[in-house]
Amino acid sequence: MGRLRGGMRCIKFLLFTFNFVFWLAGLAVIAFGLWLRFGGVLEDLTSEEKSPEYFYMGLYVLVGAGALMMTVGFFGCCGAVRESQCLLGVFFACLLVIFAAEVTAGVFAFIGKKAAVQEVQTIYEEAYDDYVMDMGKSNKTLIQFHTALQCCGKESEVQVKPTCPEGIQVPKNCLDEIQHLINSNLHLVGIVGIGIAGITIFGMIFSMVLCCAIRNTRDML
Repeated sequence: MGRLRGGMRCIKFLLFTFNFVFWLAGLAVIAFGLWLRFGGVLEDLTSEEKSPEYFYMGLYVLVGAGALMMTVGFFGCCGAVRESQCLLGVFFACLLVIFAAEVTAGVFAFIGKKAAVQEVQTIYEEAYDDYVMDMGKSNKTLIQFHTALQCCGKESEVQVKPTCPEGIQVPKNCLDEIQHLINSNLHLVGIVGIGIAGITIFGMIFSMVLCCAIRNTRDML
């Protein structure tokens, strides 16, 4: 009996520590997702008319999962302290949802790279073609792309030279720069998503072990 109670206290401590770390991880995931959406280079590529919604969809899933992680971390701490089987059961179910969401975000990030790159490249090419067809008209979207990526045009910068940033010695192909930017950011999203999914597995194990220990202790009383 004493050993059982001692083991349960150890599991409670581990679960409490896990939930605190999990809460901090949720906060970090939200900050990371919001930074990619509103604070990174991608924000400069968003125009009033069009934005890379396919890419943003993965970020929204990531931010939503982060918010759920913070909520679940709090209730997980309460369940561990109060030794509530009900709260621990809800905690396990929520971790399962987070696990599915993070795996989805991670798989989306690795598999959906091509579609996300094509979407952003299409936005650029449409702005490029509009400018070439009417060079007297200012094109805010094209200027945003060139400034954010420090690139100029596609195969050649001659046709869109007035929209390019000053001081570029060797103009870079904007389509290549878009591909590099999206691939690198989605790679980060994929790593974060899969990493958090792996962490949730430990939380589910701890919660089930503690739940079983609580049931066994009460059965012995």
